[in-house]
Amino acid sequence: MKKFSHKDLLGMGQLSVDDIELILDTAESFKEISTRDIKKVPTLRGKSVVHFFYEPSTRTRTSFEMAAKRLSADTVSLSASGSSMVKGETLIDTARNLQAMNPDLIVLRHPSSGAPHLLAKEIKAGIINAGDGTNEHPTQALLDLFTIREKKGRIKGLKIAIIGDISHSRVARSNIIGLTKMGAEVTVSGPPTMIPVGIETLGVNVVCDPVEAVKKKDVVMLLRIQLERQSKVLFPGIREYASFFGLTGEMIKGAKNDVIVMHPGPMNRGVEISSEVADGPYSVILDQVTNGVAVRMALLYFLIGGYKK
Repeated sequence: MKKFSHKDLLGMGQLSVDDIELILDTAESFKEISTRDIKKVPTLRGKSVVHFFYEPSTRTRTSFEMAAKRLSADTVSLSASGSSMVKGETLIDTARNLQAMNPDLIVLRHPSSGAPHLLAKEIKAGIINAGDGTNEHPTQALLDLFTIREKKGRIKGLKIAIIGDISHSRVARSNIIGLTKMGAEVTVSGPPTMIPVGIETLGVNVVCDPVEAVKKKDVVMLLRIQLERQSKVLFPGIREYASFFGLTGEMIKGAKNDVIVMHPGPMNRGVEISSEVADGPYSVILDQVTNGVAVRMALLYFLIGGYKK
């Protein structure tokens, strides 16, 4: 019987292949709960989860809240604007005050890379990284892995293209780590100014031409241009980006006949992806959202119920 022995989930690098498989297998069993008339089980009754989102979020925050409530955990949601941080309190002091209330788990999204790692060292409650700066977004990668395995039956040996703002994408980094660890062949593509120098050391191929990058791929994953994280303009304009790197119906014809198209959201229709593709037969974007609840249920179960100090 496999065991999950982590107190926190801070990044994909800490997870072994066995850890990932255990999370995905457990998420598969939890997914059925969301199809019931009464979408709730008593698994985490009496446990408490704090959702602390320093950045705006729709899918991730709602997904975590839904996951906790379906497992019967008590939840509290905080944002930076609604906390004492607007009065000058530091992140660590805020977290220590939350710890004094004895929560079992804190789900943290923060604009500073490494913030969840800092808190994990300072407080006893488990920490889930829900996105830290441009570093990682491990739960998004896990739900993407789950969706790929669900649709393709496997991950090992698949050819996957990730296209877009690689440099600023925590989703890209977590997916690259997870996908390569599980045996997929990953190609990244985007404007040269958005491809990190030396990214090949992570075990990926770099193909600047997106048409070539998409050819013969099993999975194509699009990324949003993250203007809010760019300190300078890295491409001529949105129209130019859409013309060269936006995934169109014509471009996707170069992929395998059973290709799936993914996007972590929020989508910029007509920029990184056309509506024809986003709403077309290859798209599994809404499946990703559905699967996010099941994967986060599995993580809450392991980090609150499955981890023994």
